[in-house]
Amino acid sequence: MIGRLNHVAIAVREIAKAARVYREMLGADVSAVVPQPEHGVSTVFVTLPNTKIELLEPLGEDSPIAKFLDRNPDGGIHHVCYEVDDIRAARDRLLAHGARVLGDGEPRIGAHGKPVLFLHPKDFCGTLVELEQA
Repeated sequence: MIGRLNHVAIAVREIAKAARVYREMLGADVSAVVPQPEHGVSTVFVTLPNTKIELLEPLGEDSPIAKFLDRNPDGGIHHVCYEVDDIRAARDRLLAHGARVLGDGEPRIGAHGKPVLFLHPKDFCGTLVELEQA
């Protein structure tokens, strides 16, 4: 069921500063900042040969990333995203095994324009997991 690692998301307070670190210090290919108001974040994607890093900056106090940064003032890894061939079939299989899907359980359109779901971290070794339709 689980496919390739799509990205690792890192919450940051200053996305431009974090993007500079990846671009200038590590020599990475870094996208422009893209506001995602429907998700309460701005994103930058760092493209690597085998996956991506997603930098997340909160858009407003109600952003889930703002709440994460309140608990983790220095920022850090927020979630990992795996690709799945069929997001609804993956959801149904996970629910049948007792996993909890966050929100209403229906896929939403994510930052890549594809359906995504988030899974409760308590069901996955303390890690928030995002599934994205491949």
